[in-house]
Amino acid sequence: MSSITIATIPRISREALSALLLSTSTPSKLAIIDVRDSGGHILSSTWIPSSSLDVRIPELVRTLADKEKVVFHCALSQQRGPSAALRYARERERMLGGEGEESHKQEVLVLEGGFVQWQEKYGNDVRLTEAYVEDIWREY
Repeated sequence: MSSITIATIPRISREALSALLLSTSTPSKLAIIDVRDSGGHILSSTWIPSSSLDVRIPELVRTLADKEKVVFHCALSQQRGPSAALRYARERERMLGGEGEESHKQEVLVLEGGFVQWQEKYGNDVRLTEAYVEDIWREY
């Protein structure tokens, strides 16, 4: 049985994530997985609605193998984002079988506060957010 739990998956702040995205060397080593439905996206994120995540996880593990950090998020990063990160981390562990772990080092993270907190600070920043629909988020 896996020792990975939702509680063991670290969080990353919106400020730390934005700094990584704005860094000239980091974006190619970073993947952001958005499991929400709509309303704008963090630049360069991959959109995979939580309803289709289970069938896509093995593919994600393979295609993101070269990434140093994989960040998951939903609207608040309280349920869907952490759950997606957990399923990904466990499947990655299963697929790697514990062999060559050091050569496949990857940090799986959850965006603290999700897109709600992200958009409060970076929603209108075109360097960090795309297809942002401010009206959707006004009530948050």
